Amino acid sequence: THNLPPGLEYLNQLDRIIIHQQVELLEAILGTETSSKYEIKNHLGQRVYFGVEENGCFDRNLCSPIRSFTIRIADNMGREVITVNRPLRCNSCWFPCFLQELEVQSPPGTIAGYVVQNWDPFLPKFTIQNESKEDVLKIIGPYATCGCFEDVDFEVKALNEMSTIGKISKYWSGFVNNVFTNTANFGIQVPVDLDVRIKAVMIGACFLIDLMFFENSLDGL
Repeated sequence: THNLPPGLEYLNQLDRIIIHQQVELLEAILGTETSSKYEIKNHLGQRVYFGVEENGCFDRNLCSPIRSFTIRIADNMGREVITVNRPLRCNSCWFPCFLQELEVQSPPGTIAGYVVQNWDPFLPKFTIQNESKEDVLKIIGPYATCGCFEDVDFEVKALNEMSTIGKISKYWSGFVNNVFTNTANFGIQVPVDLDVRIKAVMIGACFLIDLMFFENSLDGL
């Protein structure tokens, strides 16, 4: 474990990660997008990390859900351990040259990997890459991301897209919560022996999936 990025040692033990977006009262009352705040927990509900989105009011209210952002993730001691950067990119399958990309650093300033959207006319598809931009895993979502009162699963697959090794799930958390507070609860399931750097990239992928498919209040019902 001495070769792990500082602060990621705890991810070495986890095969399940829960991401909970905190309720923003101002956003719930006024319908105004505020900076998102996240708690990242283990399967027992114990907080491991805390994340805060950084961007401008213009980006949040006029460019959402394609807005650029930086999410800074700190451990329980307040030490920043992961930085997630998303540039402003297109969110349409009709522009395959300008699809989504996301960079994950751990520790901040050192590339841990990337999330790259793949063009597909029907399914949400992404590739997880390591720090050298070598493909490591695939993420394939469902044809329809409206869960109709149930969870929505994005499968984590091997590069051949044949075997499923995990999933990113958007948990349905109730009509009132989804419609009026626009909060999100996600679960990430991956092999426990997956490189912790790639686990950090999976957290970044979860943020990207949230904004691309579940940012609007009625999504995910």
